Amino acid sequence: MTVPTTFLPQRLRAFSCSPAGGACALLLASVLGFGLANSPWAATYGAVAHWPLSLAVLGAQGPRTLIAWVSDGLMALFFLTIILEIRHEISDGHLSSPRKVALPLIGALGGMVVPALIYAVLTHGAAEAARGWAIPIATDAAFTLPIILLLGARVAPAARVWLMALAVFDDLLGIGVIAIFYGSAPCWPALAGAGMVLAGLVVARYCKVVNAGAYGLGGVLLWGLCVRAGVQPTLAGVAIGACLPAPLARPGLNAVVTWGVLPLFGFLNAGVSLAGAHMGMLLAPVSLGVMLGLVVGKPVGVFGASVLAGRVGLASLPEATSLHMLFGLSLLCGIGFTISLFIASLAFTDPVLVGAAKLGIFAGSLVAALSGWLWLRFGGRP
Repeated sequence: MTVPTTFLPQRLRAFSCSPAGGACALLLASVLGFGLANSPWAATYGAVAHWPLSLAVLGAQGPRTLIAWVSDGLMALFFLTIILEIRHEISDGHLSSPRKVALPLIGALGGMVVPALIYAVLTHGAAEAARGWAIPIATDAAFTLPIILLLGARVAPAARVWLMALAVFDDLLGIGVIAIFYGSAPCWPALAGAGMVLAGLVVARYCKVVNAGAYGLGGVLLWGLCVRAGVQPTLAGVAIGACLPAPLARPGLNAVVTWGVLPLFGFLNAGVSLAGAHMGMLLAPVSLGVMLGLVVGKPVGVFGASVLAGRVGLASLPEATSLHMLFGLSLLCGIGFTISLFIASLAFTDPVLVGAAKLGIFAGSLVAALSGWLWLRFGGRP
């Protein structure tokens, strides 16, 4: 049997244009980063990830390494694309009513409260360890969403949108927690400048200004002012996504984010070294609190709050979404990586506690990813 010479290129093109292709790229890049961080080339990998790269105009708060530029800079584009997708669903899709929008918000709140309580109970009596209560409250949208894209038809479109919205709400709430409980005093002039730029973008949209360059310049200014103000700069991507007028709401960024930003993000952020780690460390209060907060607290909080909201009539469950599917997606909400690592670095000054928190984050996120994928892949029919 002769295989047509055009068959393989066609299949490759189709795969590269599919959501599963981008998800595979992210996962493979993440595995490569983790492998290099725990290999004889770990020093070289670390030197690349922390390659010095700074701009004096951004001040002391600005990104100073390659990994910081990717996490705080390029990831703003990821949140921009997510907000644009959610806007589309709100205007004419699966989030087109207040009851449908309320569900991911309520789920995000439940997914923050329960993990924090579990961590607080397990670290009770240890004042320094207790400062890490917010570590397991975050869901990493960059790793969660590609997994559900890999599952294809096994996840209903409305359920996928619900998880996207929940992840965004979760990140916004997590950033608020960082600002209130772990942040330093903001730079008020820069914060005021960011507010003025945001107000200008809102006015431009209200006046139906359709100029991509104007919004692009405003987005860069807003991002830089957020950095100078000490505010999480990826919020600029959220703000721009909310302000873009309808004719510009479909920018050609999806391919750049899918095949460039996300794989690079995964490659650099998954490089957690397990040197010196052993299974006994998972039983330490900090590691155990973080791991159980992600693996148990997240699905219990998200699923419980969502089902309760549906039962009492506060919100509507996604269309064509069974409780079985909803629970599987709630398991995936336990993937807390970037924001969790960031909170751990802010909560602790003791390297031992930071290491214990990182071990709990990595173990909990891995278990959450595997359990959620297995539950949705083999636990029911599409």
